[in-house]
Amino acid sequence: VILWLVIFSTLVKVAVQVELARWTISTGQPALTGYNKVPPKLGPIGWVNLLWVVMALSKVLQIGGIVGGVAVALSIMMPIGGDPLGGTSIGIWTAIVTVGSIALLYSNRYSLIEFGAMLLVVIFSFVTLVIAFGLPFTPFAFDAADLLSGLTFTIPAGAIGAAIAMFGITGVGADEITFYTYWCVEKGYARHVGPNDGSEEWARRAKGWISVMYKDAFVSWCIYTFSTIAFYIMGAAVLNPQGLVPAGNEMITTVSRMYTDTLGEWAGFLFLIGAIAVLGSTLWASIPSWSRMYVNLLAVIGAVDWHDTRQRTRWIRIFTVALPIIWGLAYMTVQSPVLMIQIGGVATGIFLLAAVVAVWYLRRSETDPDLYGGAAFNALLVI
Repeated sequence: VILWLVIFSTLVKVAVQVELARWTISTGQPALTGYNKVPPKLGPIGWVNLLWVVMALSKVLQIGGIVGGVAVALSIMMPIGGDPLGGTSIGIWTAIVTVGSIALLYSNRYSLIEFGAMLLVVIFSFVTLVIAFGLPFTPFAFDAADLLSGLTFTIPAGAIGAAIAMFGITGVGADEITFYTYWCVEKGYARHVGPNDGSEEWARRAKGWISVMYKDAFVSWCIYTFSTIAFYIMGAAVLNPQGLVPAGNEMITTVSRMYTDTLGEWAGFLFLIGAIAVLGSTLWASIPSWSRMYVNLLAVIGAVDWHDTRQRTRWIRIFTVALPIIWGLAYMTVQSPVLMIQIGGVATGIFLLAAVVAVWYLRRSETDPDLYGGAAFNALLVI
C-alpha cells in the first residue's frame, strides 16, 4: 500500500474542489461555463473543455465498470440461470441495474433510496475501519514498520499506471470536483447568495455559504480519506500476501476475501450489501451529475440555452435515460470492471491538471478577492 499517495491525493484535491466551489458561490456559474473562459479557444470551445470531453469518453468505461460491479454483486447474491458469474445472469442483472437506475431518477422515492444507500455506506465504512484496525489481532497482522513502508516514496515496478489511476480516483476526482459546482448551485449555496452587487450584505451571505461548503467538504474528506486508507490496508494485509489480484468479473469475489478471510464466510453477504450500496450510490449520483455537465457543454457551444429552464430540464432528462444505457452497453462489451475503472482513473488524473489551471485562472479573474481562503488553505492550493 502506498499510503502517502492515498493521503496526498485526497488532501490536495479537496483544495481544488473548495476553490472551484468558491468561484461558483461567488459568481453563480457552474464549472464548464467557467472552464470555457480559460484561453485559448478552438472556435466556441475552450481547451479545458476539450480535455473534459476526452475524460468524459473515458468515464463511459469507468462508470460502465461501476454498473458491472453492481450487476456482478447482485448476480452473486441472486444468480439467474445457476452460474452467478455466467454471461446470462450478469447480462440480465446489468439490464436490471440500468433500467432500475433510470426509473429511480424519475421516481419520487429517490431521496428515500439515497438515504438508505447513505446509511449502508456509513455502516460498511465503519465495519471496514474496525476490521482494518483489528487486523493486528488476526493471522493477517501488520506492524508499524509495514505502515512506515507505505509512507516511503517508492512505487513497485510496473505499478505506475495503477498509481496514476489511484491518484485520479481516490478522494474527490477531477470529475467530482467539476460536478460539485452544479450541486453548489442546486443545493442553494450559490442561489441563496445571489448576484454580486458589491454590498456588505452580499459579502456576508457569500462568506456564510462558503463556510457551509467548507464544512461539507471537510466532513466528506474525513470520511473518504480514512475509509480509503482502511480499505488499502486490508488489501495489502489480506490480499497481497495470498497473491490475490482483483480482475475481470471475479473482482467482487476476490475483494470480498478481505472480509471473509478475517470474519468468516458469513461476512461475504455483508460485503455484497456494502458493495452494492457503495457502487450503487456512486452510480445514482453520477447519472444526474453527468447529465447536467453534458447539457452545460452543449450550452457553452451554443446548442442549448442554459438559462432556459424548460429546455435545460428536457435535455437533462434525455441524458438521464441515455447515459445509463450507454454505460451498461460499455460494460457488456468489455466486461472487465477493474480495467474499465483504471482507464477512467488515468484520464481523471490527467484532467486534474487542466482543472487546476482553470481554477487558478478563475480565481484571479472572477472570484471576489474578499472571499479568498486563509494562508493555510492558499498554501495547500499552491501545493
